[in-house]
Amino acid sequence: MSHSTLPYRPCAGMMLLNAHGDVFVGQRIDTSMEAWQMPQGGIDDGEDAETAALRELGEEIGVTPDKVALIAVAPQEFYYDLPDELIGKVWKGKYRGQVQRWFLYRFLGQDSDIDIATKHQEFRAWRWIAPADLPQLIVPFKRELYRQVLAAFADQLA
Repeated sequence: MSHSTLPYRPCAGMMLLNAHGDVFVGQRIDTSMEAWQMPQGGIDDGEDAETAALRELGEEIGVTPDKVALIAVAPQEFYYDLPDELIGKVWKGKYRGQVQRWFLYRFLGQDSDIDIATKHQEFRAWRWIAPADLPQLIVPFKRELYRQVLAAFADQLA
């Protein structure tokens, strides 16, 4: 099957800003690479993107909906393609990449409200970073996506 005929996996991405204007990133547990990323997760059938975003914040970093306030939603969807060597290995080989809806949230809680030791743990470490540092920390195949997300939220991050 050609990669180009595979669909994109629907996904929600969450940029979580603290009171200092820094962004949450977690270090993925499933790779030996220095791969840091913002929380993101699949949108289930029949689920809207924002519902998925709030569910994933709980599943990935233990943050409940009452600890965040929506600031903005990116006006467009973003796409990325997996590198050839990962196609067929992730998501049971069903997808060529992801189509993502991005949400910018203000984190209203304390750092102690963040718990990455969740039931299906995805991150082994986490920290707050300056938004401008995001593209340098992400895996290379998502770098352009992160630049697009930063551009979409530029007004709110200024």
